[in-house]
Amino acid sequence: MAQAVLDDPGGVAWRSISELARSCGTSATSVVRFCRAIGLRGYPELRLALAGAVAHDDAAAVVAASSDIDPDDDPVTITKKIAYADAAAVTETASRLDVGILVKVVDALAGANRIDIYGVGASGLVAVDLQIKLQRIARPGYAWPDPHMAATSAALRGKGDVAVGLSHTGTTVDTIDALTEARAHGATTVAITNFPWSPITEVADFVLLTAARETAFRSGAMTSRIAQLTVVDCLFVTLAQRDLPHTMDALERTFAAAQAKRVRRSRHPKPLSRTVPG
Repeated sequence: MAQAVLDDPGGVAWRSISELARSCGTSATSVVRFCRAIGLRGYPELRLALAGAVAHDDAAAVVAASSDIDPDDDPVTITKKIAYADAAAVTETASRLDVGILVKVVDALAGANRIDIYGVGASGLVAVDLQIKLQRIARPGYAWPDPHMAATSAALRGKGDVAVGLSHTGTTVDTIDALTEARAHGATTVAITNFPWSPITEVADFVLLTAARETAFRSGAMTSRIAQLTVVDCLFVTLAQRDLPHTMDALERTFAAAQAKRVRRSRHPKPLSRTVPG
């Protein structure tokens, strides 16, 4: 019985006395005797003690996982810290996202003649992801990760167009310049950034905020991209819902086209023949 408690204290804390006795092949009376032998008055007190210990350990684990990556961290610790940071980026971004602003942005996207998306570096990858999503539902979206192409694109935008700028710090000059140019010609501008008072917000009609924390070891890391991708997914799904018949038709057609590009395997594949050179 002592070994069962040591092996799974959290599990024992949730079990009834009969469940523990059954799993240990003993009786409820023996469980009570065990509790008294270790200085407790009974099984309820054991469960409370175990629950408290587990909660303390979990809290300690969360604190450890949420700390910065240290130079002497081993691979297991690094993995836990990265997983914690990435998961936190998603949940905190979702809680931070202003749904009212999100709906207004979707309104603009739904009525846009054209959607141009700007972002460089890691944010450029997210810009391309948004373009792919828009393409799947037949929306006119174009990503411009190259600063020169972004500038020429922005110069041709106008009323009825939407320009989306992605910048984690909100200080990326190329992305700010593109939004500034597009706005000057009448386009509606949207900024997706982590910092509400960053320069990019000054040239945006709408601002959608992410919640990702970068450190010295993780500058430009996955957390910022995951947070941005979370916002992009929220925009995409909300936009897709606006016209479900149109969306489903587009998704089915693009899915079929993509499926045609996959390797078809027969039930009984022929072995590859080997030819001897010469």
